[in-house]
Amino acid sequence: MQRPGTFSLLKASCLAALAALVAGCQSTGNVRHPNIAETVPAERALALPPPGGPSIVSVVERRRGNGAEQMISLYTSSSVSGQNFLKVQFLGASGANRGTGNASYQMISERGIMREAFDAVPGVQMTRTATYLQNSYGPFSYASGQSGRGDTCIYGWQQIRSSRSAQTQARNFGMIQVRLRLCDARATERQLLGIMYGYTIVGTLDGEIWNPFGGPQRVDATLGVPGNPIYPDESGYRSMPVAFGYEPARPEIQSRPARVRSVQPKAEEAPVELPPPTGPRVPLPDGSNDLPQPSVSAVPPNGEAQPAATTASGPTVPLPE
Repeated sequence: MQRPGTFSLLKASCLAALAALVAGCQSTGNVRHPNIAETVPAERALALPPPGGPSIVSVVERRRGNGAEQMISLYTSSSVSGQNFLKVQFLGASGANRGTGNASYQMISERGIMREAFDAVPGVQMTRTATYLQNSYGPFSYASGQSGRGDTCIYGWQQIRSSRSAQTQARNFGMIQVRLRLCDARATERQLLGIMYGYTIVGTLDGEIWNPFGGPQRVDATLGVPGNPIYPDESGYRSMPVAFGYEPARPEIQSRPARVRSVQPKAEEAPVELPPPTGPRVPLPDGSNDLPQPSVSAVPPNGEAQPAATTASGPTVPLPE
């Protein structure tokens, strides 16, 4: 036999559950925007290509709990599939950033970086350079290749961190990862490599302990010291830097041989006869009334008329006797 209190308790529980279900269906909440990648203006790019380099097409930013990363798309003029880009990743923030998850600290490995290069430049055989290179931010390296249609491609990488002593003493654990993918139909490998020397990082990390660049460099010891001349032209004792930017090669203009027109020599012209003199005639001493006529020479072949030569100085007047 069921107790009377049990039925009342069960009925109350059902009514409470039904009321909660109805209230849940009628409640409203704020719409949240998930923290995913978003497009930002080019002025907010964390890194910029050098002046004269490829222009920025778009910037896609993704915020993390310990930093941020941006995919900066660059102008592309190549038959190789894919988009030129400059990717920069800042790691080492204090965790106050509005982001989802934290990015892991991954060191650069030989196998991993070549996998990135082949993924970024599909269909092109990339070869890693064995030469030590260094720009304003420290050492870097790159791989290069050429497509079947003659397009030149490079994939550069760089990890910017402070020195180990600075990491130990000042806890400079900040890190900046940089990746560059460039393919061009007319540029050379050296011209594309100039972008790795000329790009500029404009983003910063708050706080001195997250400084990935380390302390400021000391002043050159040769400044102000006698016996150390400094010339305006650095080509005499220091290698010239790689030129920033590149321009598409101009098409070659094929010159046609000039046609020489043959000039036919002019035929000799007939001598020009002067009209007879007019006016009163003075008789000559011998009684002749004809005046001597000047002789005119024929016009030479060059077309320039020569002055006519006369054979007489003029009429002779008889003396009174």
